[in-house]
Order: sequence, then C-alpha cells, then structure tokens
Amino acid sequence: MRVFKGIPYAAPPVGDLRWKPPRPVKPWKDVLECTEFGPVSPQPDTLARLYNTPFDKVSEDCLYLNIWTPAKSADEKLAVMVWIHGGANIMGGASTPAYDGQNLAKLGVVVVTINYRLGPFGFFAHPKLSEESGRGVSGNYGLLDQIAALQWVQKNIGAFGGDPARVTVFGESAGAQDICCLMASPAAKGLFQRAIAQSGHAFFPLRHLRESLQSQESMEAQGLRLASDLGCADAADPLAAMRGLSAEKILEVSRPTMGLGGETGYRFNMIIDGELIPDDVRIIFSRGEQHDVPLLVGTNANEGGIFMLNSNVATIEGYRTVLNRQYGPFADQVFALYPVSDALQIRKALGDSLGDLGFIAGARTFARLMGNVPSRAYLYHFTMSSPGPIGAMLGAFHGSEIAYVFGNLDQGRISPDQKHLALSEAMSAYWVQFAKTGDPNRDGLVSWPSYEAETDRHLEFGQSIKVGSGLRKEACDLADQIAASRNKPDRPGD
Repeated sequence: MRVFKGIPYAAPPVGDLRWKPPRPVKPWKDVLECTEFGPVSPQPDTLARLYNTPFDKVSEDCLYLNIWTPAKSADEKLAVMVWIHGGANIMGGASTPAYDGQNLAKLGVVVVTINYRLGPFGFFAHPKLSEESGRGVSGNYGLLDQIAALQWVQKNIGAFGGDPARVTVFGESAGAQDICCLMASPAAKGLFQRAIAQSGHAFFPLRHLRESLQSQESMEAQGLRLASDLGCADAADPLAAMRGLSAEKILEVSRPTMGLGGETGYRFNMIIDGELIPDDVRIIFSRGEQHDVPLLVGTNANEGGIFMLNSNVATIEGYRTVLNRQYGPFADQVFALYPVSDALQIRKALGDSLGDLGFIAGARTFARLMGNVPSRAYLYHFTMSSPGPIGAMLGAFHGSEIAYVFGNLDQGRISPDQKHLALSEAMSAYWVQFAKTGDPNRDGLVSWPSYEAETDRHLEFGQSIKVGSGLRKEACDLADQIAASRNKPDRPGD
C-alpha cells in the first residue's frame, strides 16, 4: 500500500483568493513530502462534540487530498473511489479516522479523500462577489473545490495506478447531498462514472442566489446581512474589508448552523445559482437531466436521533409548534404518524420524524428519480446498531455505517465482534464491486435487486443481509405529498 497525504489540488484560497474559484497550484521543483494530512477548513466544533473527532490542523489553506493505492505500477488502471465528507457543509474533514482508506483500498481500488471550503468560506454569496466574478454568480466555492479535486483526479490519478474512466464519487450526509448536486451540475459532467450517496440528498428546497424560494432568504440577501454584522457594509470596498478579517472573526460572527433544535446563526449550503446548479435539483432529476451514472443510495434506521440529543423541546405544545413550523398544513398528519402523550416521548418522535421524512423518504426519491435515465439505482437500509454504549442508546445512527464501509470498525474504543466484522466485510465488498463495475452484485454476496418503483425493493444490512420492500412506506408517501406542495412548478415549461 502506498499512502499520500496532503497533496495540494488547488492554490491556497487565502487573502485575495478568499471567495474566489479555486486556482491552479503553483508548481514546485523539489520532491513534495506527502506524509501528513492537510488542514481542514475553519469550522464550528459541533461535529467534534457530536462524534468526538477533533481536528489537529485548521486553516483556510485547506485544499488538499489524500490517496491510498495498492497499485504497484501506473499501468494497473484500478477503479477509483473519491470520498466527499459530510458535516452539513459547515464542518468535517478528510482526516477523520473513520475515513482512512487503507482497508478499502486493499480490495483493489484507489481511494481518494478530499477537503473543501466550508461554511462562510465555501458558501458565502454577496452581490459584489457576483459582480466581481464576471459571471454574475457567487457562493458555491465549496462545490467548485469538489469539481477541481475531481478534475485533478482525471488529470493525475493514472500516475497512482487509477483509471480516470472508472471514478466513483461517494459521500455521506452533506457529502451525499453534494454528490446529488454534482449529478445535477453541468460543470461536473464526465468527471465521474458512478455515484454512492449515504444518508443524504438535495431534494429539499435549496436556497437561491437571488430569489426568495419557499420563503427562504436569498443567499445574496444573507450575504448583505452578514457583511453588515461584520461591520464591513459601509466600507469603501466591502469585499476588501471582509477579506481583511481573520477567519476566526468571520466564524464568530456568522455562527454557521444546521438550523436544527432551535439553533440560530447563518445557514451555508449549496446554492441554486443558475450556473453550477442551474435549477432546483428535484426539477433537474425529474426532467432526467442529471448525469446518467449508476447510483447506490441508502439510509440508516435511526438517522434523526443524534441530531436531537440537545433538543430543548420539552412540552407537547412545543412539539406541535415545531411540527407546524416544519410541515405547515401537514403537521396533524405528521403528529398522527409520530404521536406523543408525554414529554419523555418528544425527543424520539422528533428524531424518528426527521429520519423518516427527511432521510429515508429522500433516498427513495433519489432512487425513483433515477428512473428518468437509463442507469440503474440500488437502494439500501442499514439497521445494525453500533457496538458499545452509543449503539445501545442511538441504534443505527447517522454516520454509523461509514466505519463498516471503510472497514475501520477497529478504530473505535469498543472491539467489534464477528457479526459486525462480517457485515463490514460484506458492505465493503458491495461498495467496491459497484465502483469497479457499476453493479454491486458478485458471486458470494446476497443478490441486490436494482430499484424499481413498482416493487420498491431495497437491501437491508443488519443482523442479516436480506431483501425488503416498502421501507417506511406511509412516511415516505406523506413526505412525497409535502414535497409536492413545496415544489409546485413556478417556471415556464415546468
């Protein structure tokens, strides 16, 4: 195994390059020592607290990738798997121990993990930035970073024994959402040939660069508000003033947030800008205009629980208020599906509703909308509770499948038993087979049927591996109704 850590794929986006598309790396003459991970983008410590994964190095100079390759020569042309980490696009990093690519690469693929700009550094839009760009757009710098990393892979992965014609993008949570956006982005065409989306999608209404969609503030309007809070709105050159601020100051003022559990702060995420993301992602997929690549997509049984650990909703009235705010005219139907009779049930009900109506229904939508292109989709559901106390408390929680996919169960404080190790071995094998061929099936594995809306079948990864159908159907059907009410066509020709 050869491991390369901290390879720069773009120039450091610092100083005058803050809030600009990634630029090429300045060439070097000497040998570059690639033995340590590069810094991660500045971010709040939310993820470190949730998953106990603090980062040693944090800097705006964060555009680095890492490679694990079993190839002995550049002629082997192994399939390539490029990991896009999660974290709501405001936190996370490729150096997380669970993302170590060695055990996955041992199965005969080249594994690449990437950092990209996050939060106010990756998704900050402002009218003057749009004007400065010469294209009339701003804000999707994190997406541009991901595209730049994939372009680097196309140009250079052959030197590491990888095949640029067999690249799989795979990611979890926001990383899966970003993959959905990459599939919808014309700028990413041809940069990957398969996609894996774990516990994430982009079929909720994204915010628009200039329009107020679904009563959401436009991203340029948010940018004007943040510039004011930073004390730069009235400067002779607001962009220069903001670029002169420290990363710490920008983080302190913007307070990047997921917006769950009553959190306040600025929201940063992918933006419908008419260019990189031309339209609402659901509309793009509904028209069959996404990139025609095979898709493996799925969720975990208890997605929502970990997000509700700090929930401050303490009364049934408060629970109903949350449902009214989130689901409007469908709040009573959601309450009927997730009823509570005392305050002790609220946290679980909130977690279950978020998991079902947000994650599981979204995965079904992802698989169904792939019916608009020739390539096949494969739907899964992960139900194995993690070993140890956290699994006993949270079950198959959001992100818990990652260590199984990467074959890194032994990196935790709890030693996994044989049933967990066997499940991890099987999941890694499916993922690698899909990366190699576009179909996860091979001899020795339980047959995984491709997704069809009529049969609604999925493969369950739990105490056993088996085919199921109609996963959380009542909740998914309700989520479809809610989505239809929120995604009424408002553009000519829709």
